[in-house]
Amino acid sequence: MDRRSFVRLLGAAPLAARVLGKSDTPRVRIVSPYRRLAAPGMPGPYPGRVVSVRSDSVLDDATGATRGDVVRDMMGRGMCALTGTTTPTDAWRRFFAPSDIVGIKVNCGGYPYVVSDYDIVAETVRQLMSVGVPAPSIYIYERFQQQLDQVNYAPRLPEGVQIVAAERANEYTDNSGYDPGVYVESDLFGEEDTRSNMMRLVTRRLTKIINIPNVKDHGATGATGCLKNIAYGSFSNVARTHYHGRSHTYSFVGTLASVEPLRSRTVLQIMDGLRGVWHGGPFAHTNRFVFYPRRILFGTDPVAIDRLLLDVIDDKRKAEGAISIWDRSPASLRTDDTGARDTDPNVNILIREPGHVEYASRLGLGVYDLARIRVQDVEV
Repeated sequence: MDRRSFVRLLGAAPLAARVLGKSDTPRVRIVSPYRRLAAPGMPGPYPGRVVSVRSDSVLDDATGATRGDVVRDMMGRGMCALTGTTTPTDAWRRFFAPSDIVGIKVNCGGYPYVVSDYDIVAETVRQLMSVGVPAPSIYIYERFQQQLDQVNYAPRLPEGVQIVAAERANEYTDNSGYDPGVYVESDLFGEEDTRSNMMRLVTRRLTKIINIPNVKDHGATGATGCLKNIAYGSFSNVARTHYHGRSHTYSFVGTLASVEPLRSRTVLQIMDGLRGVWHGGPFAHTNRFVFYPRRILFGTDPVAIDRLLLDVIDDKRKAEGAISIWDRSPASLRTDDTGARDTDPNVNILIREPGHVEYASRLGLGVYDLARIRVQDVEV
């Protein structure tokens, strides 16, 4: 994946343009008592800027395991390049103070093959503690406890770091982890519950958030990266946005990410691109569709990083002879969800909406135009 893959326009761009400005974008009502900061975390102080750090040696070729020492080097160089500082500690001080209560939004849905890497998460915690944030003020969070239990970050983290989920599993049986006063309301498919509430941890406890998504294909959005991880991972009742071949993720991903206080408090994006999923995402039930970009991307602008991600996923799919994430042909739909999507990369169960990234840019969350995205490549 060279520099040209980042800056080349998609061959399907004219098709994407026709998707934008859709007439069926649903009406939403946003309820939140929180005000936007004068300088919100998204897009943050570095709009349109992405640092991409790559290392051939970060994964052990024999075992596939991550080399923690290489990850530490990659993270240090990436943060220094992003901030223009000379030491990692100075870079982290640009974002965090000892008084902060910091959430780290991980992604556990791709277990066992592609989750937010243990060493990336551990190094993030180490650097937070190096600038004075105490372990009990650091929260690893995800929506579902069941997924956190599977991944099991605790043995690799310092004592005192907290691991928190909003609900046990995606069963709509317990809403106590969500804030009843912060929500997005929209009737998408005539569903009974039309509200998506923000996690109580985000609204009432955290002062800053670090987003650590993966490089993954997604059946509803085309690709799932920074925007979807922070948006759908911080709200309840989001699976309702895609149903029976149709998807409202085009507008809903960015809408959720723009709600306060999530937008203002999410100050750093660290995309784990060591491993990725090029089909069947956001899950990874088989390693057939796993690939290894061996990169970590750094920025404060989720739109810019996700704009690059669209090309990464689509280029990989094209190389594997699979249909584009921009494919909107009804012939590719298999709405009965018979499991073919886990074996056939030319099957869609939904019309994908990769245009969600540009929609988020229209909400002011970041830079979508490739001509304005500045990528700095670093080799380790």
